[in-house]
Amino acid sequence: MATSDGRQASAPAEKSRNALAEGFKVRSALPGDLPSVVALMRALADYEKLPAPDDEAAARLIRDATSGDPPFHVLVGEDPSGAVVAYAAYFTTYSTFLAKRSLYLEDLFVHPDARGRGLGEALLRRLAALALDRGCARFDWCVLDWNVDAQRFYKRLGAEVHSSWWTCRLEGDALAALGAAR
Repeated sequence: MATSDGRQASAPAEKSRNALAEGFKVRSALPGDLPSVVALMRALADYEKLPAPDDEAAARLIRDATSGDPPFHVLVGEDPSGAVVAYAAYFTTYSTFLAKRSLYLEDLFVHPDARGRGLGEALLRRLAALALDRGCARFDWCVLDWNVDAQRFYKRLGAEVHSSWWTCRLEGDALAALGAAR
């Protein structure tokens, strides 16, 4: 599920709300970044109180992200030392009603020590630009109902939080049972 960088620290009045702090940057992930991205994924899972990717899942994530036709892409946020302290995982979907592509944000996470420096907003701005460049009609993601800080952050950027749509999921035994009943 997609979350924001949670809280927004107060920024100096002279700093633009969409400016990155000095020395921070956003870029496409490189293969060498992926172990750091997996560590951030585990931190996100801990924050959301969900099971984190185990070592086998982490190996699959890295393999899939570096394949010839990756099923998802990753942007990273770096601090001034070059450490990866934020990431956004995304992929393209398709809207049949609009007959156009959509960009879907699977995960957004900024390490707590790097929050308030513009990385969450910079990642979302880069993704919105990617959506436009790819001819996408929209840019979608989910946010947990209890994450009101993230909801406020998204609304501040112009997003609508649709409380009328509920996420449905089949996994594990339920997925196997339904899939077996062909």
